[in-house]
Formats: sequence, structure tokens, C-alpha cells
Amino acid sequence: MKFCSLYSGSSGNSLFISNNNTKILIDAGLSGKRIQSAMDLIAEDLREIGGIMVTHEHSDHIHGVGVLSRRFDLPIYANEKTWEAMLKSLGKIAEHNIKIFDFEKPFDIQDLQIKAFKTSHDAADSAGFVIFDGKKRLGIATDSGIITPEMRGALSGCDLVVLESNHDVSMLEAGSYPFYLKQRIKSDFGHLSNETAGDLALALVQEGTKQLVLAHLSQENNYPLLAYETTARILSEAGIVLDKDVKLCVAKRSSASETINL
Repeated sequence: MKFCSLYSGSSGNSLFISNNNTKILIDAGLSGKRIQSAMDLIAEDLREIGGIMVTHEHSDHIHGVGVLSRRFDLPIYANEKTWEAMLKSLGKIAEHNIKIFDFEKPFDIQDLQIKAFKTSHDAADSAGFVIFDGKKRLGIATDSGIITPEMRGALSGCDLVVLESNHDVSMLEAGSYPFYLKQRIKSDFGHLSNETAGDLALALVQEGTKQLVLAHLSQENNYPLLAYETTARILSEAGIVLDKDVKLCVAKRSSASETINL
């Protein structure tokens, strides 16, 4: 299985995943043109995408979903409440491309097996995903204010986990955001801090995760190096050796990150 973060952050998110026979996107939160540009950079063809899976309806995750579906006749996979919340924003979608998944039922996109799980975010019914190709498991967990037991269980044993490391708490508290926005970000329905991400990363590595990608960093309340060093410190203090026991990286905000082969 191959993974690449095309874009990651509050200005837009899109992830690419493939195996030998299937290619999918998770979210398309930038313009179709910018998604196309990122795909060109990694030598992948949007016409070969088997579907777009949507985590939730916020614009930084769905901005380009509708246009890509229309342009390339792509199926869109989302849960029922997310569909209801985002349908007007997507524009007209062909009936055969409206795919509704149930959290209780795993589903397939071609030969990739998908299990969705709930996250805790201020959206209609936000989701994370575990993707299984028959050999490797890849977990996606962004946009959640807390680590729920369901999230924790779903990510356990994944070979690679894409994990939100949105903000540094001190930077957020001292920053320019209005009080209500700071409270929203720190709430149970907001975003994960660097420290929370690091604590979960440690638990996952102790259960077998070999690669971690820190994602969805705030442009105003975080730095890539700070997010990296926070998780690296937590892992190192527990005796985890970076690049031996686990590989750790940070997804880029405005361009495609390095492709990871599982």
C-alpha cells in the first residue's frame, strides 16, 4: 500500500492511498486544480481514482469534492449525516456517485477494505478510517477534540497512522484567536494538541505501529518542528528509538509530502 499526504492543515486537506489495483482520496479540501497539481507531482492520475472518502463537511475537507466527482465521475463516500450537511456545498452529484457508509458496517472500494469510526468534532458526524489491503492497515485520525475509546481501538495495530497534531496549547492560549475560538479548539469537539497526539502515538507504537504522520497542523498555533519534537520527546522518554522502532514525520501544509510505501 502507498500513502501520500497531498495537503494537510486548516487551509485544506487531501490524502492519497493506493495499492496495486485501487486508488482513493480521503477528503479534497482544496480546488480541483490544486488537487490535480498535487497528483501530477506524485505521477498519479485522478481518472484512476476509485472514490473520495469524506471525513466531515467542513470546507477544508470538501472544497474540491464536488467538482472532482463531476469532472472524473468519481464516487463520494460519506455517512448519512455528513451527506445531509454537505450536499448543498457540493453542487449537483450524479446519483450513482452518492455512496453512504454505515459506521457499523465495513465496506469495500474495489479491493481496499474500509472501516469507519467516529471522531469527536463539531461536525454533523465526523469520521476517521482504517484502510486494509489484505496485508497492511493504515489509520486516519484527524479533526477530533479527544481520543475516544472507539478511535483508540480502531487505530490499535495499524502499521501506519496519520494522526492530528493540531496545536501547541501555550501558543494557542497566547495567540491572537478570539476567546470563543480558543475554547472551541481546546474543547472535546475541537482539535488534538501536540501533547495529546504524542501520548497516543506512544501507545500506538507500543502496540506495533511502525510509521506515524503528524497532520492537520494549525498555521497560527503550531510549527512543524514543534509538533515533531513534542511527539519525538514523548517517544524517546519511553525508550522508543526513532528511525529504528518507528518512523515519524510531519505532513506538509501546502504541497505533497513524501510518499510512504507500506
